[in-house]
Amino acid sequence: METTGCGTAIVTPFRVDGSVDEEALRSLAHWQVESGIDFLVACGSTGEASTLDEDEWLHVVRVVIDTVGGRVPVWAGCSHNSTRALVKKAARLRQIEGLSAVLSSNPWYNKPSQEGQYQHFLALARAVDPLPVCLYNVPGRTAANLEPQTVARLAGDAKNIEAIKEASGEVSQIKQLAHRLPRGFRIFAGDDGLALAAIAAGAHGLVSVASNEAPDEVGRMVRSALLNDWTQAREIERRYTRLFEANFWDANPAPVKTVLNLMGKINDTVRLPLVPPDPQTRARLERVAGELGLLKFVPSYGNDVF
Repeated sequence: METTGCGTAIVTPFRVDGSVDEEALRSLAHWQVESGIDFLVACGSTGEASTLDEDEWLHVVRVVIDTVGGRVPVWAGCSHNSTRALVKKAARLRQIEGLSAVLSSNPWYNKPSQEGQYQHFLALARAVDPLPVCLYNVPGRTAANLEPQTVARLAGDAKNIEAIKEASGEVSQIKQLAHRLPRGFRIFAGDDGLALAAIAAGAHGLVSVASNEAPDEVGRMVRSALLNDWTQAREIERRYTRLFEANFWDANPAPVKTVLNLMGKINDTVRLPLVPPDPQTRARLERVAGELGLLKFVPSYGNDVF
């Protein structure tokens, strides 16, 4: 995998009735690319993949790929806590032309051992081969940690397992991954607030939540760090740290969708069991977004959003 830099875990816009808003999704994806983002991840956690049925999931992936038109790589989130169901689901991705990689999280709820996770991801890799696979270690959502030695074992046993999104919050794990894995293996931070620390420890980029709202700025922060321009990278990080934190004042992606709504880009609808932030949190989000200049954009989505 040659991809580096900043990728956006793009939200999935919904209409007021809860259906996928294809027009808004296309507009967002185009804006992301025009803003210089390095790659897009469709149907990740921020894309509310857990609430999409399989037909919707495939449709969203296809829409993003079609909109991007080869300008940047597109990854598809594909996760499940049943390995049999994951393999069946993942096989459908082989029908999609233009897909660059598959991103898959630890199985949730089951709390599998390292051996269980090894076999789970190995089965996925075989199901989608030759598509590249990016592992996604997110113990805060799954209650399972994928340890560096297991990642190294997977990278050795499945040639198409080529990357990991590391969102454990432990920079020490990124250091271990950088030391254990082949040079061509890509490591991506999964936390906006830890991106610079992760890159300093050996990561090759970031899969970002905040770049949904500020793709140019967050992208420049990541690329500056990768180019060893730490002065600029830290200046951007210092300015946008409030946004990184604000995006988790409520369950992701509810705050992000609220800010994008305030920017006039999408409706703020989320699917149950998520709900929009309460009025007090919305007011706080509006204040942060306004102070960062994110609300300077002329609404492009239409008055029906509001």
